[in-house]
Amino acid sequence: MVAFTKGHGTGNDFVIIADPDGEIELSAEQVAALCDRHFGIGADGVLRVVRSAALPEGAAALAEEPAAEWFMDYRNADGSIAEMCGNGVRVFVHYLVRAGLATIEPGTTLPIGTRAGVRDVTSSANGYQVDLGRWRLSGDDPLAKARGLEVARPGLGIDVGNPHVVVALASEEELAGLELEYIPELDPTPAGGANVEFVVPGEPLVRDGIGHVTMRVFERGVGETLSCGTGVAATALAVRHWAGAAAPDNWRVDVPGGTLGVRMFPAEDGEHVALSGPAQLVYSGTVDLI
Repeated sequence: MVAFTKGHGTGNDFVIIADPDGEIELSAEQVAALCDRHFGIGADGVLRVVRSAALPEGAAALAEEPAAEWFMDYRNADGSIAEMCGNGVRVFVHYLVRAGLATIEPGTTLPIGTRAGVRDVTSSANGYQVDLGRWRLSGDDPLAKARGLEVARPGLGIDVGNPHVVVALASEEELAGLELEYIPELDPTPAGGANVEFVVPGEPLVRDGIGHVTMRVFERGVGETLSCGTGVAATALAVRHWAGAAAPDNWRVDVPGGTLGVRMFPAEDGEHVALSGPAQLVYSGTVDLI
């Protein structure tokens, strides 16, 4: 019997399991069973709350930032391991704060270990802001085919700690017509797979100095989700790239589960991208791991 908490960030939902000393070994099959929406708790993924010192992957986090006490062990709904999750980090931190395992006062930063490196989280007006670190154009710019699109569309590969392909569409009607219960096809297929974001620019694109776009996403190892934090960041970066030098560095991205903020800013090691938005805990209980 294992205790769990259910949480979400703009509808991107997670099963949270506290395992501070790294004593629970979750198999891919157990993760998939927990995330099953018919026979399990139901979620887009599992967040295991573990101290960085208690697992091998945490050594790199502690070497990068000795204050990164906590490590977000994130698994996709199919049990596969993922490098990062922007919504997941905010929910992870909200759990730490509510459980009394960490504090995050205004003006302070809480470092969290992930497989993509340490991510710094601060409180924000609408919840939490996470610095996703440096981003880059991956060079993977495949054609994307999806049910509901008559022809394949070019995609832009962007890495924000995990891989994404962003695809521009012409209208809200085209976006709504996508059948994302089917996996989009990428040609060529990135070696490690990728999340695929479909985006429609706002009309107008920029209002009061802030860019506005609407997005739907198919997450690798999960399917369509109501929100994807790193995908939101990749979407804003892609649209800014397409829009050119005059495009803003602050964006609002509408997803089926709500609205998230994205900010690009200079840092010593290059430009970083930050994601801000809400995090909520829904309920707690216990479950048998079969």
